[in-house]
Amino acid sequence: MVKDGGPGEHGFTLIEIMVVIVILGILAGLIVPRIMGRPEEARRIKAQIQMKSIETALKLYKLDNGSYPSTEQGLQALIAPPATGRLPGRWREGGYLEKGRVPKDPWGNDYVYLSPGSHIDFDLISFGADGDQRGDGKDADIVNWEIE
Repeated sequence: MVKDGGPGEHGFTLIEIMVVIVILGILAGLIVPRIMGRPEEARRIKAQIQMKSIETALKLYKLDNGSYPSTEQGLQALIAPPATGRLPGRWREGGYLEKGRVPKDPWGNDYVYLSPGSHIDFDLISFGADGDQRGDGKDADIVNWEIE
């Protein structure tokens, strides 16, 4: 049988509760601003990861067909056999990208694909948050030849 209010039972005092609330307030004040500034960084990292995935699909395409899709054929050649330009001899049934679609960059824009590229075999570009070529900070372009 449990007795209520006996000498061995302790509750929290008002001071203890206030100290916990102040500590939580301080932590929230330090953490929330850091979290709020990170979405743009997360979008840029997502764009780099998507570019790596597209690069892998392009390399598989080349392995099967001997060359990368042309600029004219574009990234659509990874989800449907091209009907123009150099036609692929052994296009993989089901395509080269998961979900059967070319992803948009994290800002909802199409990736720019150039083949042959001016930097490497092919260039992949996301124009960043502003969707325009060049820019600084969050508007800076993300390019595959600079991704490690």
